Amino acid sequence: MSTEKMQIKQIGGGVTAARGFQAACCEANIKYKDRTDMAMVYSEVPCECAGTFTSNVVKAACVQWDQKIVSSGDKMQAVVINSGIANACTGQEGWDACEATAKAVEKELGVPAQGVAVASTGVIGMQLPVDKLVNGVAAMSRTLAHTMEAGTAASKAIMTTDTVNKEIAVTFEIGGKTVTLGGMSKGSGMIHPNMCTMLGFLTTDLSIEKALLQEALSDVIKDTFNMITVDGDTSTNDTLLIMANALAENETITEKNEAYTVFYEALFMVCRYLARRMAADGEGASKLFEAKVVGAKTKEDARTLSRAIVGSNLSKAAIYGCDANFGRFLCAMGYSGALFDQNDVELFFESKNGRLQVFDRGTPLAFDEALAKKIMESEEVTVFVDMHEGTEEAAAWGCDLTYDYVKINADYRS
Repeated sequence: MSTEKMQIKQIGGGVTAARGFQAACCEANIKYKDRTDMAMVYSEVPCECAGTFTSNVVKAACVQWDQKIVSSGDKMQAVVINSGIANACTGQEGWDACEATAKAVEKELGVPAQGVAVASTGVIGMQLPVDKLVNGVAAMSRTLAHTMEAGTAASKAIMTTDTVNKEIAVTFEIGGKTVTLGGMSKGSGMIHPNMCTMLGFLTTDLSIEKALLQEALSDVIKDTFNMITVDGDTSTNDTLLIMANALAENETITEKNEAYTVFYEALFMVCRYLARRMAADGEGASKLFEAKVVGAKTKEDARTLSRAIVGSNLSKAAIYGCDANFGRFLCAMGYSGALFDQNDVELFFESKNGRLQVFDRGTPLAFDEALAKKIMESEEVTVFVDMHEGTEEAAAWGCDLTYDYVKINADYRS
C-alpha cells in the first residue's frame, strides 16, 4: 500500500462525519434545566459494533445493557445518551429505564430494541425519569441530521462537568475507497484506568468483521484511554462503543492485512486525541500533564511508571504550582510496582517553553529555577523519563490538581 493511501487526514466534525450517520440532541430536563442533556446517534443501516466497558465491579444498568448487545452479536443502529443522572446502583428500575429508552427508539425509528445502546453519566444512585427519556427520544427522532452541527451539538449535550466538548473525525483510504471515522467523548472527573474512562462513541462507514473490530478497539485503548487519569476514581459507567455501517463500500476487512493496519492507525489517532482532550479537561484543571517514559525493560513497566507519575496527587500539585520538585515524580515511580535502578534514570521537564534536565542517573542536577518555572507554566507540561534499561516506551496523561477540583466535587449533587 502506498504512502499516500496510508495517509490519515483530520477533518472537521465528529460522529456525523461518516456516511449514513445522523445525530440529534434535546433539553429533556433530566437534571439540568438550562441546557441540552440528551443525545442520539443513529445509523441509516444496521452496524457491526464493538465496545469496552468499566472494570469497576459496580456497573451501571446501561453498561450491562450495552455489554449484552455487544456480546450477543446483534447489529447496533442507535445509541441514546443522557447526562445528569448515571443510572448506576438503581436495581431493576434502572434496567427498566434502559429497556423503555430502547423501545421508544424502536417505536419512533423502527430500530429493533436489541439494536439500541444506551449510556448515562451523572449522579450515582438516582432513578432516571422514564417519561422524560421517552419524550426526549421522540423529540430527537424528529430532528436527526447528518450535519457537522448536529454532531457537535450532540457532543455538547453529553457533557456534565466538562468545560469543552470533545470530537474529532478523520478520513483514510482503503482499496480505493475513502473511509471516514468520527467520534465524540465526555469525561472530566472520575477518570482513572483501567478502561476507556467515561463515555465515548465512535462511528465509521468502514466494512469490517465484528471480531476484528472488537480486537482493534480492545487493543487501541491500552495506550490511549487506559493511559489517562484525573483523580484516581474509575467510574461505574465507563463505556466506549464503535459502530461500523459499511457504507464506504470497501472490501470487508476479514484479516489483519494492510487495510486493517490503516484502520488501526486511524482508530489509535482518534482515541488518543479524545483521551488527551479528556485529561486536559480534568475537573478544575489548568494544564495537561503528560508523563513519557522511554528506555523501559518492558511495555508494561513503561505504562506502569508513566501512569504512576501522572496519578500522584503530589505530582499533580507540583505541576499546578510550577514547582520542579522532581523527587515527587521519582517517588511515584518507586512505589508503582515496576522494578528499576534509580542510578539509571534521567528526568527532564518539557513544554513549548523549553526542556530542562533535573536528575541524571541517581544524581540531582543544579538547574535554573526561573527556567523550570517558565517551562511548567505552559498549558501542556511533560515529565520525560529515560530509564536506560531497555527499548520500550509509553505515555500517560493527566492534569494538575487545583483548588477548583475540590469545589466542583464538594458541590456536585447540589
